[in-house]
Amino acid sequence: MKALREVDRGFPGTIDTLQELIRQPSVSAKNEGIEECALLVHRILKRSGITPEILRIKGAAPLVYGEVRSRANPGRTLLFYNHYDVQPAEPLDPWDHPPFGGTVRGNKIFGRGATDDKGELVTRIKAVEACLRAEGDVPCNVKFVIEGEEETGSEHIGAYLKKYRKKFACDGVIWEFGYVDSSDRPVISLGMKGLLYVELSVTGANQDAHSSLAVLIENPAWRLVCALNTMRGPAGTVLIKDWYREVKPLGKRDVRLVSKEPFDEAAFRREFGIDRFVGGIRGTAAKKALVSGATCNIAGFHSGYGGEGAKTVLPAKAVAKVDFRLVPGMDPKKQEARLRRHLLSHGFGDISVKVFHGEAAARTDLGTS
Repeated sequence: MKALREVDRGFPGTIDTLQELIRQPSVSAKNEGIEECALLVHRILKRSGITPEILRIKGAAPLVYGEVRSRANPGRTLLFYNHYDVQPAEPLDPWDHPPFGGTVRGNKIFGRGATDDKGELVTRIKAVEACLRAEGDVPCNVKFVIEGEEETGSEHIGAYLKKYRKKFACDGVIWEFGYVDSSDRPVISLGMKGLLYVELSVTGANQDAHSSLAVLIENPAWRLVCALNTMRGPAGTVLIKDWYREVKPLGKRDVRLVSKEPFDEAAFRREFGIDRFVGGIRGTAAKKALVSGATCNIAGFHSGYGGEGAKTVLPAKAVAKVDFRLVPGMDPKKQEARLRRHLLSHGFGDISVKVFHGEAAARTDLGTS
C-alpha cells in the first residue's frame, strides 16, 4: 500500500513505544503487572488511532481488543492475535541489561518481551498507524485480540472466544509470530505444535537429611532422574507407549515444501553455540523435525541445595517441570493418560503429576493456504 512506501521505515515512535511496553512488567506466572500492562496497551492502541476496549471475564486476565474499520473495503476483516504477558525474568544473573529496561544497544533492544511478544505487537500497531497517517484508512477492517495469559497456557482464551464470538468475527487471523531467519528472510508459519506441560514431583523423607544417610534413605532426586530417563531416548524419541499412535504424518506436498525451505544449519548452530543437532540429524530430516517432531523436554529441575559452596544435604523432595511438544493427531488428554500409565507401569506410581496446560497442535492444509 502507498502508506507503507511513503511513511518513514522506522515508523515514528516505534522504538519509544516498545521501550515503554517492555518497561511495564507483565509476568502472568506471578500475576505481576498484568492489570497495569493491559491499561498501557489500551492507551497505545488509542493514541495510534485504533479504537480500544478492555474485555473481562471473571478470574481471567483482561483481554485488550482493538478495531479499525475500513472505508474502502468494509467487507473484509483481518484479525491480529498477540499477547502482552511475558515469561518470568529469572534467573537474573545472566542478564547483561535490566530485564524490564528496554535498553537499546546498536540496532538491538533488550528486555523481556522485546520479541515474544511485545515486539511483534508494537510493529503491527505501528503498521496500522502508518496506514492511517498516510492514507487516512486501512486496506481492510483490522482487529486486535491481545490476551494476558498466553505464557501460562491461555487458560481463558476459549471462554473469551465464546463470549465475544461476534466481536472477534473475521476472514483471517495472523498469529503472534513474526520473524526472519539468519538471512533476514521473512518466515511464514502454517501451523503450531501443541503442548502438554506438567510438573512431576516425588517426596522421600519427611525432612531434609544429612547426605551420609543416603545409604538408608532414598534420594527423591535420583528417583525422579530415573523416571525421566525412561521417558526419552538419546535421539529424542519419546519412549512412552503409544505416544505416536494417532500422529498424522506430513503429506507428500508438505514434505516437498519442507525440503525446499531455506534453513541455514551452520548459522543456527552458531547462534546457539552447539556443534550438532539431537540425534545427529541434518538436512531435510532437521527441517522435518522443526515442523513435525514431537518432544519431551525437561524445562526445569529442582531438588536440595543449588547455591554457592557446598551443603551436604539429602533433599526431601524433587520437582521437574516437563513440556511435551505435540504434533497433529496428538490429544493432550490422551497423552496425559499415557504419561500416567507409563510412570505406573515402570514402578513410579509414587511420582505425582500436575498438569499446567494442554493444547492440541494445529496445521493449515496447504490446499487451503
